Amino acid sequence: MSLFGIGRSQRTFRPKKSAPSGSKGAQLRQHIDATLGSGNLREAVKLPPGEDLNEWLAVNTVDFFNQVNLLYGTLTEFCTPENCRTMSAGPKYEYRWADGVQIKKPIEVSAPKYVEYLMDWIGAQLDDESIFPQKLGTPFPPNFKDVVKTIFKRLFRVYAHIYHSHFQKIVSLKEEAHLNTCFKHFILFTCEFGLIDKKELAPLQELIESIIVPY
Repeated sequence: MSLFGIGRSQRTFRPKKSAPSGSKGAQLRQHIDATLGSGNLREAVKLPPGEDLNEWLAVNTVDFFNQVNLLYGTLTEFCTPENCRTMSAGPKYEYRWADGVQIKKPIEVSAPKYVEYLMDWIGAQLDDESIFPQKLGTPFPPNFKDVVKTIFKRLFRVYAHIYHSHFQKIVSLKEEAHLNTCFKHFILFTCEFGLIDKKELAPLQELIESIIVPY
C-alpha cells in the first residue's frame, strides 16, 4: 500500500490543510517545492533571503502537519487501542494528553486516541486566524513561535511512537525510506529554528545524531 495511494485507512485521513492564501504563501510554497526537489534538505529548511520568519514557520508547520497526518494514516489499522494502550516511545517514554482548555490535567490515553486529540488540536490552531493569519499582511501574534514549538514537540511524539512501535510494519510496507526522509526534513527544520528542547528529542537521540552530525 503506497503512502499516496488509496488504502483502507484513507477514511481516517483528515482533510489536507492549505498554506496561508495570498501571493506570499504561494511564493514560499513554490520555494519549498523547488528546494526539496533539489534533494538538499539542509538548504530546503533555511529561511529564504528577505523572507519573514513567521511566514516561513507558518507554511512549513502546515506542511509538516500534513506529512505526519499522512504517515500515521497508513498505520491506523495496526495502531489500535488494543495494540498501543498508551502513547509511548519505548519503555522509558510515555506521553499523556492535555490541551490546557478542555483537558487541563494530563490523562493517559491509547496511542490512536492521543494522535486523534493531537491532530484535532493542531487543526484547530491552524484554522484559528488569530494564530495563523490567512490574509497577507495580517500580523502574527506575539506568542506565535511558542505555539509552533508546542505543535512541533507534539508532532515529534508521533514520529517517536511510529519508530518505536511500528517501524517493522513500515518496513513491511516498504515505506521506511519515505519515513526516514520525512523525519530527516522535520529534524533539520527543528534544529535550524530551535523548535524542540533537546530533552524532548531523547527517545530518538541516536537516530537524530546520525542526521545532524555533519550539520
